[in-house]
Amino acid sequence: MSDSLPISPASVRNAIAQQPSETVAGNYFVSNYPPFSFWKPERVQDVVEAMNRPPVKGLPLGIYLHIPFCRKRCHFCYFRVYTDKDSAAIKAYIDAALKELSLYSQKPFIGGRNPSFVYFGGGTPSYLSENQLASLFEGMKRQLSWDSVEEVTFECEPGTLTDHKLKTLRELGVTRLSLGVENFSDHILDVNGRAHRSKEIWRAYEYAKELQFPQVNIDLIAGMVEETEENWKDCVRKTLQLAPDSVTIYQMEIPYNTTLYKEMREAGKLVAPVADWETKRRWVREAFEAMEGAGYTIASAYTAVKDKQKTRFIYRDRLWAGADLLALGVASFGHIGGTHYQNHHDFDPYIKALSRDELPVYRALTPTDKERLVREFILQIKLGSLDVHDFQLKFGEDVLKTFSAPIQKLREWGFGGSDKDRVFLNREGLLQVDRLLHEFFLPEHRNARYA
Repeated sequence: MSDSLPISPASVRNAIAQQPSETVAGNYFVSNYPPFSFWKPERVQDVVEAMNRPPVKGLPLGIYLHIPFCRKRCHFCYFRVYTDKDSAAIKAYIDAALKELSLYSQKPFIGGRNPSFVYFGGGTPSYLSENQLASLFEGMKRQLSWDSVEEVTFECEPGTLTDHKLKTLRELGVTRLSLGVENFSDHILDVNGRAHRSKEIWRAYEYAKELQFPQVNIDLIAGMVEETEENWKDCVRKTLQLAPDSVTIYQMEIPYNTTLYKEMREAGKLVAPVADWETKRRWVREAFEAMEGAGYTIASAYTAVKDKQKTRFIYRDRLWAGADLLALGVASFGHIGGTHYQNHHDFDPYIKALSRDELPVYRALTPTDKERLVREFILQIKLGSLDVHDFQLKFGEDVLKTFSAPIQKLREWGFGGSDKDRVFLNREGLLQVDRLLHEFFLPEHRNARYA
């Protein structure tokens, strides 16, 4: 991350003034491009065709599996999750996911490749029992060898972890354990609908460190319901006390399909009952400054790492650079041979499609070359800096010319700039990167609904 660009307080204030400070409903975090609202069911054939083509030489392959089960649904959660499924339903889901992987493994796009990274997201992957986890991991490895896997990330809710379950995960090959801490206050966790409590955080973390997972990450959310200055400072202090390998901090957003949004709509409220954007940015800035003081390096708009030489996030880096991502599970998002796709976002249609030996793809989109360029540019700029020569080599375009207007805006606002080798954001730019990225969107996507 570069902080070398001087920041003009007046220009920062002017830029910030272009967006209301209050948190209102809608998607803030930009995870992909073009926006999901442009992905269509009538484009599913694109995925079929992509699967039947050989892969691009040298393109990495990853696997993402969505585990949609949770003890409770958090009030801010916008993912597809279920809190009412019994062991029979969970077994049916695991069997379906393995069937899905089996169908994919026979397609030409695999081209003899084995995955180089695997990610288990949720929901709550750690909701599964040790036996269910063993069955799932072993079944996946039978379909595609994990001999080339460099990273296995596994998301966890602290209250679902025991020493036995963590030992199982370690033995099964998890290398990056991601703990969904979010906050250390029992009261804040309760009012936001989280299932775990603070004592479970400490217990789970101690178990994980005893087992020597190569990397333990913890997630925090700045600006949750009833968050206070005092509470946030305490969260940062306790995070530094744990001293995890990496810390990921998100700023609270209220997407439309959340419990919080439904409550806002019923009450006729436009502004969410959470901290405003200016406050959230300040809290994250203060957290990153405290972490830098403790020896951490800020590695992206969201992440601080204790040892930059040892700590990597292969899933993020390769996905943002255009790797193939084989997505399994209900509502999961993938990317094959240049085509984006999403699976059915309801449990029964997903299971039924696979029972008929059909791929459970619901919608898709094949970006144009220009859209691919925008996608990789806006995702990689979240790292703080990108190499213009890499884009010239891959896309045959000079991004300094292609994006000259938005880069100039960043420079005028005091959030970033460029030189002959790179485009970069400074700290203030990274703290609000997701709203700045819209400046790089193509005109047809700029004012469209994101999801």
